[in-house]
Amino acid sequence: MSEPVLATSDLCRTFVQGRARIDVLRGVNLSVAPGEIVGLLGPSGSGKSTLLQAVGLLEGGFEGSIRIEGKEAARLSNSGRTELRRDALGFVYQFHHLLPDFNAIENVVLPQLIQGKTRPESVDRATSLLTALGLGERLEHRPSQLSGGEQQRVAVARALANRPAIVLADEPTGNLDEKTADVVLNEFLRLVRHEGSAALVATHNERLARQMDRVVRLHEGVL
Repeated sequence: MSEPVLATSDLCRTFVQGRARIDVLRGVNLSVAPGEIVGLLGPSGSGKSTLLQAVGLLEGGFEGSIRIEGKEAARLSNSGRTELRRDALGFVYQFHHLLPDFNAIENVVLPQLIQGKTRPESVDRATSLLTALGLGERLEHRPSQLSGGEQQRVAVARALANRPAIVLADEPTGNLDEKTADVVLNEFLRLVRHEGSAALVATHNERLARQMDRVVRLHEGVL
C-alpha cells in the first residue's frame, strides 16, 4: 500500500487570549492517500482553516506530527519547509488572490518560474491548464476583466501548475453564487483527478462535499 501523501498525528493548535485558552485543534489524526479527494466538512469556527494552515506549512505554533510525501515537517529547516510547500502543495482559497497587474496566463506561469521551469514550458503548461478550464479565449485578460468564476478557475490552474502532490482548498467556491460554484467545483474536481493530485477541500456545504471521494468532519477541533 502506498504511503499517504499527507498524514497528521495528534495535531494540536492552541491560542491564548488574555486568560482564556482556546483549543482550536485537539489531536487531529488525518491521512490522505495519493490521488484521493477528501472533503473537510464543518461549520464556521470548527477549525477547518486552521487545519489547512497547519498542513500547508503556512504558520507555526502547532504540536504533533505533519508528514507530507513522507517528510516530517517539524524536522525541516525553514528553507526545507519552503521548498516542500513550493513543490508538493497547491493552494486554492475562497478569494482568488490573483496578481492584479498580471493576466491569466502570467498568473499561472509565475509559480512555475519560481520553481525553476523555463518560460516556454511554463507557458505551455499554463495554456494547457487554462484551456482545460474553459479559459482558452481569456488567457490575456487581467483579473479585473474576468468574472468571479473565471478568476477562481485561474486560481485552480495556478494551484496545479507545479503538479503538486496535494491541493489544499479552503472554501474554494464560498465566494460564488450557487450555479457558478457548482460549475467551478466540478471543473476543479475533474482537473485534479485528471492531473492525479490528491486534494483536501474544506467546505461547510454538505451537497458539494458529497461529490468527493471521502468526507471527514471537524467539530470543535476534533476530527
